[in-house]
Amino acid sequence: MINETELEKLKESALEAHIPIIMDDTLEKIKEILNQEKPKRILEIGTAVGYSASQFAKYTDNDCIIDTIEIDELRANEAKENVKKIGVDKRINIMIGNAVEILPNLNQKYDIIFIDAAKGKYPIFLEESLKLINKNGIILADNVLYKGYVMSDYNEHKQRTAVRHLREYIKEITENDNLETQILEVGDGLSISRVKE
Repeated sequence: MINETELEKLKESALEAHIPIIMDDTLEKIKEILNQEKPKRILEIGTAVGYSASQFAKYTDNDCIIDTIEIDELRANEAKENVKKIGVDKRINIMIGNAVEILPNLNQKYDIIFIDAAKGKYPIFLEESLKLINKNGIILADNVLYKGYVMSDYNEHKQRTAVRHLREYIKEITENDNLETQILEVGDGLSISRVKE
């Protein structure tokens, strides 16, 4: 059983501590996808405190396993505590380390992959995700519009690299013939790319 109170507490504490977690309207959309697709295996790139992984567990069947990767060891350990309190630790595997190094070594196939980590690495995450996703699977990426910067002629130095890589990511997913992609203006931009049969 999922401990809803703990899940809600986790959301509140993350927001108070300014830890980026999935936005409600983005989660609503993903919830629809999870209900429709009934995935058996999900990969998340970017665990943070385990909030989104716990939500994915909530909206999938008990036999759905979620693998999630977190680069920050403190965050990952906090996430382990959180998923335990919420009661979903049996279904969530938290891997600690750099996704760029971990992804090439995974030999699992996934029905859904959710990218929500370093924006400058999205093109690399995509390349690896395409090797790990099942046919007809879905690759989701959060924050692809990045505060509106990605679609504007924004060029401030501090964010320039992230914006450039997100633009590259969008170009890849919209021009790849094997993907059917839509980009929604929910949250900070959510891209949904289905791998064609």
